[in-house]
Amino acid sequence: MSISMISGTGSSLPARVVLNKELASNLGIDESYIYRVSGIRSRHWASDSEESSTLAEQASRQALDQAKLHPREIDTILFSTTSPETGAFPSTASLLQRRLGVRGASAFDFSASCSGFLYGLSMADSLIRSGLSERCLIVASEIKSRYLDPGDMGTSILFGDGAGAAVVTKSQEPHVGVQNIRVFSDGRHSTLVRIPAGGSREPMSAATIKEKRHTLRLEGASLFRVAVKQLGPALQELLESSQLTMADVDHVMFHQANSRILAKLANRMNIPSHCLFSVIEHTGNTSSASLPITLDMANRQGRLKPGDLILLGTFGGGITWGGALIRWG
Repeated sequence: MSISMISGTGSSLPARVVLNKELASNLGIDESYIYRVSGIRSRHWASDSEESSTLAEQASRQALDQAKLHPREIDTILFSTTSPETGAFPSTASLLQRRLGVRGASAFDFSASCSGFLYGLSMADSLIRSGLSERCLIVASEIKSRYLDPGDMGTSILFGDGAGAAVVTKSQEPHVGVQNIRVFSDGRHSTLVRIPAGGSREPMSAATIKEKRHTLRLEGASLFRVAVKQLGPALQELLESSQLTMADVDHVMFHQANSRILAKLANRMNIPSHCLFSVIEHTGNTSSASLPITLDMANRQGRLKPGDLILLGTFGGGITWGGALIRWG
């Protein structure tokens, strides 16, 4: 049975940089407070001319170039987003497919909030292991800035926009590629991160717009506790099931949600500081795009060497969480 490997990565951030100073002025708070509670100094927000599929295209072409593949060689496009370009349909995956000039490949959206990239990697790995696919493109693209209430300090200071992509292909070596991956969900906590209106339960109306029920709501303290409680043990179990320990890991990359969560997880799991790679200071929380953006930045900075073992961990609305062990090729 073939295993899968990441053969190319890419990322894209909007041109506009939003500094803490701008948000602090709007919220009537000190800009130092934002960094203190989040670890974020700046984030990127999309312009009116930038869409989920435009950011996704830029990230995808970078990943394809690195993998030395033409877009037409891709046979599956897996698109993670919680900020789709249109309403229920067409899928943003289809819009990306058109931009890339890909015909005939399967393409679809899925929503697993901030865990979306790992969910996509799990699907791509399964497709390649089963022989149903040979070359998958996983893309996570988010424009969360359009779902923020500027007056809500709990969300407006955290979220940024961006896209990350990875090309996943069949590995030629059994010890290079995705070694282990597991994803989870617990719907009991589904209200911790949500956009209340806009679906079949609460279709758009004058009342829902007036009440700002189309903006992102986040119960940060509760999510913090659940994330740490669920993700830490899940990653420990992932290592143990692979007969590995943290000492075997060269790089750890988490979903870039909040620096305090990252620090708490690192402390609980005894992760050495030199192993933990983070970009949240300048990207903010880009939801499902967060993990592939982080992976791509580490890759393009030359941090990842052949044979390195990478531990990925993520958590998000749903709630969802998961982890992966990847031997870099």
